[in-house]
Amino acid sequence: MQHKALQSLEFHKVKEQAKAHASSSLGKEMLEQLQPSQSAEEVTKWQDEVDEAMTVIRLRGHAPFGGLTDIRPSLKRSVIGSVLSPAELTEVSSLLYSVKQMKHFLDSLYEDGVEIERMKEYSDQLIPLSALEKDINMCVDDHGEVLDHASDTLRGIRTQLRTIESRIRDRLESMLRSSSAQKMLSDAIITIRNERFVIPVKQEYRASYGGIVHDQSASGATLFIEPQAIVDMNNTIQQAKVKEKQEIERILKYLTEKVAEHSSDLSQDVTIMQTLDFIFAKAKYAKQIKATKPQINEEGYVLLKKARHPLLPADEVVPNDIELGGSYSTIVITGPNTGGKTVTLKTLGLLTLMSQAGLHIPVEDGSEAAVFEQVFADIGDEQSIEQSLSTFSSHMVNIVDILAKMNDKSLVLFDELGAGTDPQEGAALAISILDEVHTTNARVIATTHYPELKAYGYNREGVMNASVEFDIETLSPTYRLLIGVPGRSNAFEISKRLGMSEALIQRAKAEMSSEHNEVDTMIASLEDSKKLAELELKETETYRKEAEKLHNELQSQIIEWNQKKDKLLEEAEKKAIDKVAEASKEAEEIIKSLRAIRDDQKAFKDHELIEAKKRLEEAIPVFSKSKKPEKTAQTKKELKAGDEVKVLSFGQKGTLLEKTADNEWNVQIGILKMKVKEKDLEFVKSNSVPQQEKALSTIKGKDYHVSLELDLRGERYEHALSRVEKYLDDAVLAGYPRVSIIHGKGTGALRKGVQELLKSHRNVKNTRFGEAGEGGSGVTIVELK
Repeated sequence: MQHKALQSLEFHKVKEQAKAHASSSLGKEMLEQLQPSQSAEEVTKWQDEVDEAMTVIRLRGHAPFGGLTDIRPSLKRSVIGSVLSPAELTEVSSLLYSVKQMKHFLDSLYEDGVEIERMKEYSDQLIPLSALEKDINMCVDDHGEVLDHASDTLRGIRTQLRTIESRIRDRLESMLRSSSAQKMLSDAIITIRNERFVIPVKQEYRASYGGIVHDQSASGATLFIEPQAIVDMNNTIQQAKVKEKQEIERILKYLTEKVAEHSSDLSQDVTIMQTLDFIFAKAKYAKQIKATKPQINEEGYVLLKKARHPLLPADEVVPNDIELGGSYSTIVITGPNTGGKTVTLKTLGLLTLMSQAGLHIPVEDGSEAAVFEQVFADIGDEQSIEQSLSTFSSHMVNIVDILAKMNDKSLVLFDELGAGTDPQEGAALAISILDEVHTTNARVIATTHYPELKAYGYNREGVMNASVEFDIETLSPTYRLLIGVPGRSNAFEISKRLGMSEALIQRAKAEMSSEHNEVDTMIASLEDSKKLAELELKETETYRKEAEKLHNELQSQIIEWNQKKDKLLEEAEKKAIDKVAEASKEAEEIIKSLRAIRDDQKAFKDHELIEAKKRLEEAIPVFSKSKKPEKTAQTKKELKAGDEVKVLSFGQKGTLLEKTADNEWNVQIGILKMKVKEKDLEFVKSNSVPQQEKALSTIKGKDYHVSLELDLRGERYEHALSRVEKYLDDAVLAGYPRVSIIHGKGTGALRKGVQELLKSHRNVKNTRFGEAGEGGSGVTIVELK
């Protein structure tokens, strides 16, 4: 990637911001070396890794990097035979602790069903080396001190040292407590000089104690004397300390050899932990700037939704939609200076570099970023004092280099193309340069204030004009990018707002060419049309929401009616079954009576037969017809298009549109159209034929195929919530009163997210966890409105 472009687009500042989120010097080192990749496969892998890290942060809040240190120098020293210090061994132990914690952390997340496939691959490469960590911790403490129980020999030596030191102190304290001590000693204390125990004796009494003088006070009045009585014991301590040092050296050498044996595994652990720190630092930075993962492509297509420059304050920057590489490969942003054109240019360039470096970018979901082989940028004042080049010459040197190196897989950014020279020549040169770059099919964005380039986008296929909106009322740019609208000078409007006379302004306009005035008029018309289109879009959106609300209300009524109908059918079926059962029982009793008469071989008497026949007739189940309110008799009225009628089955009023069959009409009920039998219509009043409107909605009834349950197990968090939204809408349209959402138990993150979504959903009436036989807390039962 061109170094000049990285500098011009301030990619190094992004790296500095990201480095603040690294947990160790290892992560900072990788971020310092971060460069955009030219491989789409590699970029996609990096983006996925950061996406997984963001999922981990969202679920757990952090990742365990405590104890992560750079032990690579220590590993090199151990391999060549140097003995590591206790502090260095402590760092090795800290690294192994960090490795163990991280491996357990990632493995437990994966086992809980969190989709972190790439993180799991890194976890599988970590080697805990628990035995080595235990050996070091048994011998060296957290402060880098060798412990007594590192070996039996060391324990014995230190026990001997403490015993002798105790005897020396007892002997010296008895001297301090003697009757003559107050007179002969400067102070009644025991101190150490040259690693030997001494007492402070006044100069004139040095002969009273004998022994060895090790030091004296600044005035010379006090001598620090090792009394002859403890010289031998001090000698014994020194000998024991020599043995202690030798034993410590032996222990450290043993541990160093252990480290050297595992140097390859430890080196791998360092590399993997460094990479993980690097990935999580990028994820934390993405969270800070509210960035998202872009879709990566190799076709040179860029679609940035609500893109923000990451180095500008979030509360000040104006988000813009930027699209390039689809129906047009070149954008020419025209308009006056200080209008925010350069910010747009830098935003596209920097976000492209960030995405190719595996960093998430501050855009809305659904954005796409392309992988370019090269990003070229000619931005800013390039005046060179060393080379004695003017601003224009410096720009030309850079542009010539760009023209020589670019291809169809390049992104080229020109800021104020052709500036710094005669306007007419500069404009002609700018058009020539743009033509040259455009013919190579490179992706280009150029800014210019030359009016001649306003017509450039209209005369060439694949080129789009753009500008940055300017507010005449406040006399300042709004920084909103207007694609398809070329920029225009606001000099006359600004001058008028600032108090210049109308006569002077009109005289100045007369000096302008008619072509220029026509172009400005056209641009003003385009801006007005764009604003009107945006206003109409907002109004349309309002109407759409109102129609959707009405549709949902009517759908709810239909669902309720269907539920009542189903309930009535169920009750009727139950009554029928009961009556048939009762009749069957009665018939069986009659048959038994007849058989009994036959078995007695008696002649049938007429009255007995008549009675049995009557009982059989009474056993036939009789179903009472539902009592419907009698309709008031009304004269038969000939229906015609435009009449207002009442649809009896729905209890709703509507308007007849057209007759679709002999006994069927097309009826408009609110925003809905439906076919209704003539017998289900009741005339209300006659109207003129209404203008036929296009139906905005289609009712999907209960036959619409939607499952009664939604299984989210194994789904990613964001994708799962998106599926829940769509499923609830489909279930409502299908007429379901109740559905089940299976989210599993796991960590509870997905369950909590689903619960939060359901609480605020417009179609949800009530929710509860499943019963023991329904899946328990792993299932949420949703009652729909």
